[in-house]
Amino acid sequence: MSLRNISITIYTLVVSLLLQACGSDSPPADAGAVAAESQQFYEWKLATTWPKNFPALGRAPEIFAEKVEAMSNGRMKIRVYGDGELVPALEVFNAVSAGTAEIGHGAAYYWKGKVPEAQFFTVLPFGMNGHEMQSWILYGGGLELWEELYVPFNLIPVPAGTTGVQMGGWFNKEINSKEDFQGLKMRIPGLAQDILSRLGGVPVNMPGSELFTALQTGVLDATEWVGPYNDQAFGLYEIAEYYYYPGWHEPGAVMEFLFNKEQFEALPFYLQEVLRTAAAAAGVEMTNEFTARNALSLSDLEQTHGITPRQFPDDLLQELNTIAQEEIDKLANLSSAAAEIHASYREFEQSIRAYQDVSEEAYVRARNL
Repeated sequence: MSLRNISITIYTLVVSLLLQACGSDSPPADAGAVAAESQQFYEWKLATTWPKNFPALGRAPEIFAEKVEAMSNGRMKIRVYGDGELVPALEVFNAVSAGTAEIGHGAAYYWKGKVPEAQFFTVLPFGMNGHEMQSWILYGGGLELWEELYVPFNLIPVPAGTTGVQMGGWFNKEINSKEDFQGLKMRIPGLAQDILSRLGGVPVNMPGSELFTALQTGVLDATEWVGPYNDQAFGLYEIAEYYYYPGWHEPGAVMEFLFNKEQFEALPFYLQEVLRTAAAAAGVEMTNEFTARNALSLSDLEQTHGITPRQFPDDLLQELNTIAQEEIDKLANLSSAAAEIHASYREFEQSIRAYQDVSEEAYVRARNL
């Protein structure tokens, strides 16, 4: 018997044993079918909302593709398309839903026009930070609600790391009160758009690749993106004088991988697990990269480019928080799904804050004494 036939025989035996161990009611696997499946290769497309190979955000899907190919022993290859290469950034959701691409990478609040409840799974203004968000999604019931929300769109969401607490944004004028937002044209995503509108501002939903030109030409008066690492890569410090913190609107945005549900479920089980595992690994790497590189980039912005970050006034933050809670309540009342997700979010947030008060927050207070 050849080595190839021996391998197929072993593969068939392992599959059969796994099915028996799992108590499967399925009939015994046909050896020919199993052998054919074991030789099948996959070439999938991944569309992202980021420029190709953009630091951290754009590198995460590349890392994911590399890990999938390695872990599948070359049986699955994924070609990554940056913003606009296959579809426009804000069309990724539709593209994966329709099967134009099998996988997408972005942030759920980008789809607020199609599924507004998805905003809960990226970030809420003044809400949980990235670490808390991921804990809710993975251990507080959030993932099940997220998956259920995407079923009508033929999509499976998988969390893919967090940006950490973001910066407040770049402005072409000082921001001292809510009146300073009046008439301000600002690129800002998610629920923060509704908050800006309440202040008389003009929110703009725009992919990152267009920010520099829009700010330079006056299409925008202000923009937020992520933090020093990505902001420096876009050169935003060259065209905006005022850099504010904290990112009240994004205390820890969670990224997502989107999988076309029909095509994902047609894969062998172990390849499904490869995709999920690679997504989680890429997310961890992205989160750690942001933590390390944001610190270095902030220092460079200050020392090399003369940028001095400014803190939003406390009274302005209090007003923004009040409006944010009202807008979150509006979102929660939008549908039965929104109400259920909101209740789960708040229950977890309340339970985790008691521990955070005596752990991380207490430690930060002690460290700063």
